[in-house]
Order: sequence, then structure tokens, then C-alpha cells
Amino acid sequence: MGLAEALSDDGSISGRGGPIERGLITGVSTGIGGMLHTLPFLIPDLSLALRLAYAVVVIELIAIAFIRFHYMGGKLANTIVQVVIGGGIVFGIGFWLGRIGAG
Repeated sequence: MGLAEALSDDGSISGRGGPIERGLITGVSTGIGGMLHTLPFLIPDLSLALRLAYAVVVIELIAIAFIRFHYMGGKLANTIVQVVIGGGIVFGIGFWLGRIGAG
């Protein structure tokens, strides 16, 4: 994702800074976001790990919605709905793929 953001434009189109800066921010953020909701699975109790992971994902989605609202404008409620729907779609696809894999 960091590479895609870095290659998307040189900053003159979006006014969001240079490609290296945007790529680093996006890459680091994606890495942190990807790790946070997997850390609970270091806990041996699967049930507890799943509940913690769900809570972390909810917090991540709220943070994404707030960041989008803060930097991109619009109504906070609309942003939350968009992010939650997007997160729900990703969750649904992951659940579906897991069912296929467990099959």
C-alpha cells in the first residue's frame, strides 16, 4: 500500500506531500494496523484472543473514520458508516474464505 501511495502522484495533484513521505506514512500505518489485530492471538485462550481481536478491529475502524473525517472533511457520521461498511465487507470476505478453506 505504501508503494501504491508513493506512485499515485508526486504531490502536485493531491497536495498531500511528496511520494516518499506519503509512501512511508501509508506503509508504516498499514504495517501497524495489520499487526495490532493479530497480537491478541499470542494469547493461548482462543476465545479470549478472538474477543480482544474484535475489540481491536473496532478501535482501528473508529480511528480510520476519525482520521478520514479530520483530514478529508465531510460528516463524521457518513465517514463512520463508510468505514464500518468497508470493514464489514472485508470481514465478510475473510469469513467466507475461511469457511471455504475449512471446508
